[in-house]
Amino acid sequence: MRSVRAPGAGNVDAVTTPHSVPGAAPARPQIMGILNITPDSFSDGGRYLDFGDAVAHGEQMGADGADVIDVGGESTRPGAERVDAVTETSRVVDVVAALAERGLTVSIDTTRAAVAAAAIEAGATIVNDVSGGLADPDMARVVADTGVRWVLMHWRGHSADMQLLARYENVVADVKAELEDRVEAALDNGVDRENLILDPGLGFAKSAEHNWRLSAHLDEFVALGYPVLFGSSRKTYLGRLLGDESGKPRPVGQREAATLATSVLAFEAGAWGVRVHDVAGTADARAVWLATNAQR
Repeated sequence: MRSVRAPGAGNVDAVTTPHSVPGAAPARPQIMGILNITPDSFSDGGRYLDFGDAVAHGEQMGADGADVIDVGGESTRPGAERVDAVTETSRVVDVVAALAERGLTVSIDTTRAAVAAAAIEAGATIVNDVSGGLADPDMARVVADTGVRWVLMHWRGHSADMQLLARYENVVADVKAELEDRVEAALDNGVDRENLILDPGLGFAKSAEHNWRLSAHLDEFVALGYPVLFGSSRKTYLGRLLGDESGKPRPVGQREAATLATSVLAFEAGAWGVRVHDVAGTADARAVWLATNAQR
């Protein structure tokens, strides 16, 4: 495999520019606000199926400090079953268009090239692909042809059975190597390296131990020279850490403080951005981190 490390140059404050010197923390990490237009997402499934509710929530996240609104029409929680492409497209396209018209930066959370293409036409400028291009061989072509940014997440299989694939010799080394394979495939298909963002994929074919290990070594992913997106928001491994004496996990809605802690640690490791449900709280945490960093 040839080297796929990115050249170290650029300003990471904007979502349209590449990462800076490998290993250096970004000047202002990005906040990607989660907008699930689904009935079955693990945290907020069903809350934003209505068009008006979805657009209002996207606008509110923008007002609260989100740099990107990540719109998804198919749940990728562990065990989730797939929906068809027509259903997924119908859920997201009008919302993407409405948010883009309001001047918000929108990403489309999908593994399907057809859905991505429709969302890009509607105004999305980032494709957040949890499969890293593995689920749909046409995704690379869509990204290359349109010139949008592409989040390549580490992935080993669809949600219904992905946890059966959580086997690694060394989770950090293995995930890095598999992500580098996805980068190489993207470059071979004509995608501009400066449009790539990497995500180690916490919770996707990962155990709690794997998630903690990846979090502790996030700087190694940053050192690859590409922007790194970190997504821990409200995930099960946080609930298990905070569970009661009987072993019952902390409820989803009570995991925000833990999520904020992981986000600040991700900022420290040099992450380009974090993908979260609680935008307002994350924006406050980022402001504190930035003020502290300014005195270093």
